[in-house]
Amino acid sequence: MFDTTNFQPLLARRYTLEVRQQMAWYWQALVIALALVVGMLISAAILVSAGVPAGELLNEFVILTLFDSQSLRAVLFQAAPLIMVGLAGCLAFRARFWNLGLEGQMIWGAIGATAVSLFEIGPPSLRLPLMMVCAMVCGLLWALAPVLLKLHLKVNEIISTLMLNYIAINFLLHLVYGSWKDPRDSFPYSPQYKVFERLPELFDGVSLAVVLALVVALFVLWFTGISRAGLYLRFVASSPGVARAVGVPVKRVILGTVLLSGALAGLAGLMITAGQEGRLTHSFYAGYGFSGILIAFLARNQPIAATIVAVLVATLFVAGRSLQVFYQIPFSMVQLIQAILVICVASSEFFIRHRIRRIQGGQV
Repeated sequence: MFDTTNFQPLLARRYTLEVRQQMAWYWQALVIALALVVGMLISAAILVSAGVPAGELLNEFVILTLFDSQSLRAVLFQAAPLIMVGLAGCLAFRARFWNLGLEGQMIWGAIGATAVSLFEIGPPSLRLPLMMVCAMVCGLLWALAPVLLKLHLKVNEIISTLMLNYIAINFLLHLVYGSWKDPRDSFPYSPQYKVFERLPELFDGVSLAVVLALVVALFVLWFTGISRAGLYLRFVASSPGVARAVGVPVKRVILGTVLLSGALAGLAGLMITAGQEGRLTHSFYAGYGFSGILIAFLARNQPIAATIVAVLVATLFVAGRSLQVFYQIPFSMVQLIQAILVICVASSEFFIRHRIRRIQGGQV
């Protein structure tokens, strides 16, 4: 006979939700990994329901993408601007500045670089370095206004950076549909960059953009982990009030970090126009701002982790294009998978910061 009396104590138990004081990093990694596994299982179920054979998922996303030399080069090529925009997000978020204007800073970086090309500023041998510098300066300047508004007038940076995105987008459309439109046809893009204005291939088909992205990742790692500014930044990230009390120049740290974030976003814009597109187009930036936020969030603002996550996101993009061709899967499905992964990782934060504890005898 099945005895249900043993279940009575279980049903009568009471529990409370507590905030964790601390969780070891390896347990945090395990929780995030489990969240990603859940997200991938949900994504796999969606893709299978959309018509992709279950047996082909591993083949499409891993074997044909990462173990084929041509596809691997495409992944690295796609990953370069994603690494840059992801690092830009990491820096700003570490300074407690929620920079949602990455796309606007990318746009202005690309506009600045294209201006150097169109007006033939500097000799051909220095044209590409000048385009890089101009892209960084323009991205930096576009990040200057919202950070000053936050520091001096307490204006919410989420609103200001988002609104500046729309200004940048509409100014870009004004240029590519107007005075900067290629006179040879009626499509909304600028004239092509000259050969010496493009990011060249260095070895085995690997673009300069990939090497540049890795160098910048190492620089950001040094900046956040070793430099004095990085030490100050860790104080600011932990508690701006305490940092101010112990003499850390909080405003200067936030200002410098956000400007560096804008400069990297501007450089990401150059990587797309001078590396992938070969010209300024009306929608080159699309999706990169969201991807940068996603990368920084999944990497928990860690530069090396952001580099790895950017490569994984690039793998998702390249495999998504393959799915579009062979299985007629819309690219919005790839964006849906991104959103699912973000939701799952965001949900894992609850288990990292909280725990459920049983109340014994009415006492916690």
